[in-house]
Amino acid sequence: MSNATPPPPTATPTEETRQLALIGDLRALPAETSWVEFKENNDSAEMIGKLISALSNSARLADQHFAYVVWGIRDGDHAPVGTSFEPSSAKHKDQPLEFWLSQHLQPAIAFSFKSLDYHGNQLVMLEIPAAATSPVEFDRTAYIRVGSATPRLSDHPERQKLLWSKLQPYAWETGVGAQFLSGDEVLAKLDHTSYFELTEQPLPDNRDGIFDRLQADRLIEVDVGGKWNITNLGAILFAKQLSEFSPSIARKAVRFVAYEGNNRATKVTHRRDGQKGYACGFSGLADYIDALLPSNEHIGKAFREEESLYPSIAIRELIANALIHQDMTITGAGPLIELFKDRLEITNPGEPLVSPDRFLDSPPRSRNEALASLMRRMRLCEEQGTGIDKVLASAELHQLPPPDFQNVDTAVRATLFAPRRFADMTQEERVRACYQHAALKYVSGERMTNSSLRERFGIAEHNASQASGVIRMAQDEGQIRPADPEHPRAGYVPHWA
Repeated sequence: MSNATPPPPTATPTEETRQLALIGDLRALPAETSWVEFKENNDSAEMIGKLISALSNSARLADQHFAYVVWGIRDGDHAPVGTSFEPSSAKHKDQPLEFWLSQHLQPAIAFSFKSLDYHGNQLVMLEIPAAATSPVEFDRTAYIRVGSATPRLSDHPERQKLLWSKLQPYAWETGVGAQFLSGDEVLAKLDHTSYFELTEQPLPDNRDGIFDRLQADRLIEVDVGGKWNITNLGAILFAKQLSEFSPSIARKAVRFVAYEGNNRATKVTHRRDGQKGYACGFSGLADYIDALLPSNEHIGKAFREEESLYPSIAIRELIANALIHQDMTITGAGPLIELFKDRLEITNPGEPLVSPDRFLDSPPRSRNEALASLMRRMRLCEEQGTGIDKVLASAELHQLPPPDFQNVDTAVRATLFAPRRFADMTQEERVRACYQHAALKYVSGERMTNSSLRERFGIAEHNASQASGVIRMAQDEGQIRPADPEHPRAGYVPHWA
């Protein structure tokens, strides 16, 4: 078997055009930066390894997606002079150069060499992704760029501290969803009209105004050669067709499946795979689900009225939560909504950041802060800290079984249940409803009482002992406790209060 290193893949015409435009933009820089290095023929493997570490870390400090080393450009005046360096055939210690470098860099980093003809000069460009989760090390040492020097990161504690501060909030949203697009291509891919409508901004009367606003909200960013990038945030929120983007984005589309019975083995009656971005497609998805839900007869104070089986506000808030709190880095999985005869399940990929039983009272946390912030600004979900309140309160108002939140196989699943009488609820459901009722009262500045729990369950006053029995079970299971042990009538609070 041959050990020869395969030649690098040939760039597509678009990739080659972008690479040439990128070289032009890099040459136009007044001097080398902390994330750009020019060389002629120096191909020392150790030097390249240190540069990858230093430039990757420096690119993150400079808020750049990538750093670059370009061979064949003279350092002083940035003139193209060509290079004899051929990374595809270069070796170090009897190993292909790229393989040897990959073995000595931690964490693994997807650097790549690109050979190209630039106006008759042979150039080599090394593209280095910015550090994402921790500083990039070469031979167990992290480096940084300071002027033209490449010292150890640990020798510059102020830069080390700043780098860690930038790594911690680094988010999927800032990544590039599509690159090197013309203005027409951006507007063809993004529903910018929905953006202005949802954010309640007047539509600018010129293209520059449109692009300024999209850029200000980090939906797009400037690329090289006068072109644009669409960020992951822009794509996931406002894509006209998610399938036009990379699979890592396209597979984040919301899926909806309705079943004839109470389990997934029964016949599928409806299926819908979302095509639009979350923001521009949200109302259409919610309306689609609402239209499929059967109605439930509710007896109001004066007359009977038909209303949806599940409260619309609960459905919309749980869908929004699934979109906001999912782990975008889990590939091949997106939010899933499943409608069964007796329940509605909404699942999003990713471990919860707080325990599901503390969703109500814990301070809101999200992996996708920019996504969450913009969706709240567009009023597609409730303000921070009130969403789950609305879900539980609406379930209580309609006297539904208590919603359930579970961590299932590295995913979070929220379940709304169809109406059932108190007599038909399980003991587990009664205790969970009691805990949720006590928690909801507590965060509202009140306390749960036998009377308030009877109202939540629809229990008549002469059957008060039924509510008392649920309270005893919830206490026995450690879900609630007396607000004041010396005064039993003072009510009850959740165990964590």
